[in-house]
Amino acid sequence: MAEATTGKQTQEGQNKLQAGLKRRHMTMISLGGIIGAGLFVGTGPILNQAGPATILTYALTGTLLILIMRMLGEMAVARPSVGSFSDYGRMALGNWAGFAIGWLYWYFWAIVVGFEATVAAGILGQYISGIPPWVMALGLLLLLTATNLYSVGSYGEFEFWFAGIKVVAIVIFIGLAALFVIGLWPGGSSPGLTNLYAKGGFFPNGPLAMFSGVATVIFAFVGAEIVTIAAAESDEPGRNVARATNAVIYRVLIFYVISVFFVAAIVPWNTGFTDNVLKSPFTLAFGEMGIPYAPLIMNLVVLTAVLSVLNSSLYTTSRMLFALTRHNDAPGFLTNTTKRGVPIWAILAGTVFAYVSVAIFYFFPEDVFTWLINASGAIALFVYLLIAVSELVMRRRLERDNPELLQLKMWFYPWLTYLCIFSILAVLIAMFFIEGLRPQIIASLISLGVILIAYWLRRAFGPPQRAPDAVINEEATARENR
Repeated sequence: MAEATTGKQTQEGQNKLQAGLKRRHMTMISLGGIIGAGLFVGTGPILNQAGPATILTYALTGTLLILIMRMLGEMAVARPSVGSFSDYGRMALGNWAGFAIGWLYWYFWAIVVGFEATVAAGILGQYISGIPPWVMALGLLLLLTATNLYSVGSYGEFEFWFAGIKVVAIVIFIGLAALFVIGLWPGGSSPGLTNLYAKGGFFPNGPLAMFSGVATVIFAFVGAEIVTIAAAESDEPGRNVARATNAVIYRVLIFYVISVFFVAAIVPWNTGFTDNVLKSPFTLAFGEMGIPYAPLIMNLVVLTAVLSVLNSSLYTTSRMLFALTRHNDAPGFLTNTTKRGVPIWAILAGTVFAYVSVAIFYFFPEDVFTWLINASGAIALFVYLLIAVSELVMRRRLERDNPELLQLKMWFYPWLTYLCIFSILAVLIAMFFIEGLRPQIIASLISLGVILIAYWLRRAFGPPQRAPDAVINEEATARENR
């Protein structure tokens, strides 16, 4: 294992992250961050719920994500930081917001690490016999942990190829599906667009069903914001964030709206979809087109998507924990880095939590693990809400004190920001009335309460917190001296 720098070196400025991510890494991180396994396996139940109007569900949810990313981009271009939205919440709303955002986000991705490892092991278990699933889950965790421990560049390289496979898979699907739908596919009988209106109309379960799916769809988009964290370890953080946030518009349109449009056109919405890859709408769409080995192809694509999320989860938990430590909101030794600038103990902390999650999944799958998953269910929405409120406050301050830093601006400020805030609140309230989502919002509120109590205890008995501007300015100086 690479030697970690010491606390003394930290004080001397040696203990810092390095700019190991290249432009091509940043491009694929921003692409891959928006494409999760949820697109491939989670679309089916939403189609059953909303019918062909699922297309509009993804469009509405994608619009919300675009607004969130624009607001985040505005702040990240003005003040690049490894803590990203945690630091922006701290600057705009106070230390409580930075503490809450940072720990909530860390907890969310730490749970995701364990969950995705078990999902990946389940997929591999269909083809590899004789090895217990928990052994495969731990093996995958060890492999990607080693990758993240080696250097930030190795994380970027793995994510480059993972994201590339996902992008190619979607582009190929859209191309083949378009040929099939317009009747140019050889040897197949195309339904045209009849599946969009023939079985109960475009809104078979009513227009409101379209909105009820937003609460579920939004979790498929979580991860797009990782690029604003990774940007702090690139040579041109401002330009990379601006490029990624501008490109999110067409990425949402292509990867989600257009692909879901073709899925809804090819496969009847009332098909018995499940979360199983073999019954996912993408697998069934390939089957309708007569493409051989469709289940195997989709299993490989979903496995790649899961490993991509697992890789990014390990990265994200470590950087958020690193950022919290710089504000004295986590144990100081977690800022120790290797000679390659990797926060070794911050990575291992998230990994240990993941090992515990995997063990809980296999020993207590129906109670403890389910509660942990539910407890992270609405956390992304809490974080997005605080991002929007932070931008509302921070934009006013930047216009007053540092207008030259506003090189990327939120559209129609403050009205679209208000719209975003009210939309997220509406989704959170709606979760109370959707039976399948009610346990998630309740458990997530308990998680938020625990975090806020922890902040109160930390404020009462912990060391003084560092000023957010001081930390961000320190990072800026370090980037200039690279």
